Amino acid sequence: MVRKIIGSIAMCVSLLLAGYSYGQDVQYSQFYAAPLYLNPALTGASELTRVGVNYRNQWPGLDHSFNSYSAYIDHYIFDYNSGIGLIFNGNQETLANLSTNEIGLSYSYRLRLSESLFFRIGAQVSYMQRDAFFSDLVFGSMIDIVNGTVGGITDELNGVPLDSRYSFFDYAVGGMFYNDKFWLGGSAHHLTEPNISFVEDQTSVLPMKVSLQGGYRVDLAPGGRDYFTHIGQERSISFAFNYKQQDPFNQLDLGTQLFLEPLVLGIWYRGLPTKNNLPNNEAIIGLIGLSLPTGLDIGYSYDVTVSKLGQKNSGGAHEVSLRYTFLWGDPKSRNQRARVIPCFRY
Repeated sequence: MVRKIIGSIAMCVSLLLAGYSYGQDVQYSQFYAAPLYLNPALTGASELTRVGVNYRNQWPGLDHSFNSYSAYIDHYIFDYNSGIGLIFNGNQETLANLSTNEIGLSYSYRLRLSESLFFRIGAQVSYMQRDAFFSDLVFGSMIDIVNGTVGGITDELNGVPLDSRYSFFDYAVGGMFYNDKFWLGGSAHHLTEPNISFVEDQTSVLPMKVSLQGGYRVDLAPGGRDYFTHIGQERSISFAFNYKQQDPFNQLDLGTQLFLEPLVLGIWYRGLPTKNNLPNNEAIIGLIGLSLPTGLDIGYSYDVTVSKLGQKNSGGAHEVSLRYTFLWGDPKSRNQRARVIPCFRY
């Protein structure tokens, strides 16, 4: 009961304080498996047609769960050097039945800067909706200590409808340089820093999120030849980073992935090992995936919590991704894999 009271009060404080409550975006450990969510410039980056889904269960050891999911489809139009995409994102926090849903359209354009260097620029516009149902929250004033009973909502939510909904438009831009060995890009989300408060005449800003991602791939000696194509199976190791800043927080993901076709093994560190008022060591992440020649990619990752929250309390985080990539069009008229960004697979 005490934990529920404390959690309820904390949630309401985060929702109701004008000018001091900040929304934060969901983060995926397999962020390259959610490319349109990471950077709109990656729309159509496979230069094929791509369909994918992502699911994340954050901190299942707590009394209340945090679940996030994403689905997308994108396609590259060769005649216009353009990628188009549709993305759906959602997340739910069970304590206040708080959910956020987003549907967005994205577009990117590919520029050739030299024989082997390319630049992609992209933009995204989204419609977002936040819903909350506050009737399940428990406050100290609702508890009869003598009888051990819980009464109805008192005046803590004065002026806030028990069933609240708020909608708004959101915007993002991004860009990326790359060749067949390296990539370096950045993106900015929530350009207008929209107000997401449920309270009328109050302000709760969704801060702009700025991210910078990049990496380098090293090709290893090829493996055995594929039974159908007779091409040597890919062997490579990649090193990458993803830096995110969204007031008042910043974070850095550093990791490596080993691709022994069709097997992918990866490890990440999430945090910033600096001494300040906000300790920023969050998780060590392990990943295993299969990248099949049919175009199907399956990934699973697990976050081991290294912050003060503790692995025992949080239960870490589970994440699953599923992606299918295929060629839509005449393969004889285009070299569809010549300029694919060598990013991480997950």
